[in-house]
Amino acid sequence: MKLLVIEDDRTTADYIVGGLRQEGHVVDHIADGREAMAQAMAGGYDVMVVDRMLPGLDGLSLVRALRAAKVTTPAIFLTAVGGVDDRIEGLQAGGDDYLTKPFVFGELSARIQALARRPKTAPQETVLTAGDLTMDLIRRKVTRAGVEIDLLPREFALLEHLMRRKGRVQTRTMLLEAVWDISFDPQTNVVETHISRLRAKIDKPFERELLRTVRGAGYKIEG
Repeated sequence: MKLLVIEDDRTTADYIVGGLRQEGHVVDHIADGREAMAQAMAGGYDVMVVDRMLPGLDGLSLVRALRAAKVTTPAIFLTAVGGVDDRIEGLQAGGDDYLTKPFVFGELSARIQALARRPKTAPQETVLTAGDLTMDLIRRKVTRAGVEIDLLPREFALLEHLMRRKGRVQTRTMLLEAVWDISFDPQTNVVETHISRLRAKIDKPFERELLRTVRGAGYKIEG
């Protein structure tokens, strides 16, 4: 396996890296969170071992950013911060496992192998297109006909959901669940309001309408 160890304590890093290499793995080691971000974005790793307390960018923020960029490489947090709330926070940030220090190397190795055995999910697209509308998910940038469009976070999430399902009608309920994480109808016009704002930004200044209202059904983005 090809592994990435992100750990700023030299003694701990040497112990982990040395043990994993003895097992026959290819191991890269980085001590800085921001440098690790760039390395992990390049891909090619089977599992990442991530310390929570890192210079440059802490481990939680690092994994959150990678998940937002659709990097799905399994990550195991290895840290001295081991309270129940800390473990929950690590898993909610996108971590796949959590091991506290001090640890037994054999357990770390077994957990890495367990993560590597998980079925690989197909990589998601990082650039979405619909006609002359382009959404770059990594750079968080939306352009149409070469013109950059400034979207608020919820507008961006709404547009991403619609573009991933280009040509398919999305009902109000689907949008509430996917974009607002609401599984019931709150009897507000939040969807309609955001659709109107989104349309004003991605359609109004341009000749062709991409965001369509399907009467009695919902909304869709056309290609």
